[in-house]
Amino acid sequence: MAPELPADAVASPPAPPAPAGGPGPLPPPVGEDVAPVATIVLPCYNEEAHVLQEIERITAAMDADGMAYELLAVDDASSDGTLAVLRGAEQRYPHLRVVAFRRNGGSGTVRRIGTQMARGEIVVWTDADMTYENERIPELVRVLLEDDSYDQVVGARTTEEGSHKVLRVPAKFVIRKVAEVLARQRIPDLNSGLRAFRKSVSLPYLRLLPPGFSCVTTITLAFLCNQHDVKYVPTAYAKRAGTSKFHFVKDAYRYILQVLRMVMYFEPLRVLMPLALFLFGLGFVKAVTDMFRHAFYFPANTVLLLVSGLLIGSVALLADLVVRSRDSA
Repeated sequence: MAPELPADAVASPPAPPAPAGGPGPLPPPVGEDVAPVATIVLPCYNEEAHVLQEIERITAAMDADGMAYELLAVDDASSDGTLAVLRGAEQRYPHLRVVAFRRNGGSGTVRRIGTQMARGEIVVWTDADMTYENERIPELVRVLLEDDSYDQVVGARTTEEGSHKVLRVPAKFVIRKVAEVLARQRIPDLNSGLRAFRKSVSLPYLRLLPPGFSCVTTITLAFLCNQHDVKYVPTAYAKRAGTSKFHFVKDAYRYILQVLRMVMYFEPLRVLMPLALFLFGLGFVKAVTDMFRHAFYFPANTVLLLVSGLLIGSVALLADLVVRSRDSA
């Protein structure tokens, strides 16, 4: 059953029926009579100056490949002329489908709803700001079509051209290393916006997507923590066109919080148990020292360390039990 259109979105109007006594219903637009193999979800928010160029680049690459596809462009309540540009392009590109949100939902909301509306089994996420090598989208899709062992392909960026580069590069490095330790896997690029994945595999995790930029981090960790193989393909990354919507302090905070949240959701012991053992071990060593120094007198801070370690360890075990019960339900 096709997913219902969300209440805050307006899809392209259907073709009008033929007049009474006419030759019959109008034929469907080119491309709609064949189920697409891939659906490319393109979030658009105030991208009026270059979104048409991005559409041309994507459609040229997909048409040259010959793969059946649809390009789902979602206008996230832009305040400029982005929607008008998309509506005009929809008349010229048969594989383009435009959806307009009545209010701004954020990049994660656009990608979640776009994935739910996708008709293709392979879903591609990318951006409309000219940063990613979108001409390589067919290559990413082909990896999944030719190798069933992979459920997601990520375009791993080899350079960083985003805003706040001096602060952003070391912050992303630290957060990525934390994610690698928690997920126990190497992650060349944790939050690349260019990726392709199997829709059927992603559906259970879509409800976990936050509305902002960290949605790409979420889908990466959701796949990795559930033993879905992810392939990383090195890609170039260009300076974005237009104005960046990234806010360093706010989005970096959400970024690290989302990493911890996702690992807690799937593997709480990896986050809580090391802290519990550290506190309990520190309290135990201090208790032994206090016993010899003060003749079995234990200061309040020693007791606090021991009790804190026990409490956090108990919470970790209970959280793990909830996760295991949820997975087996």
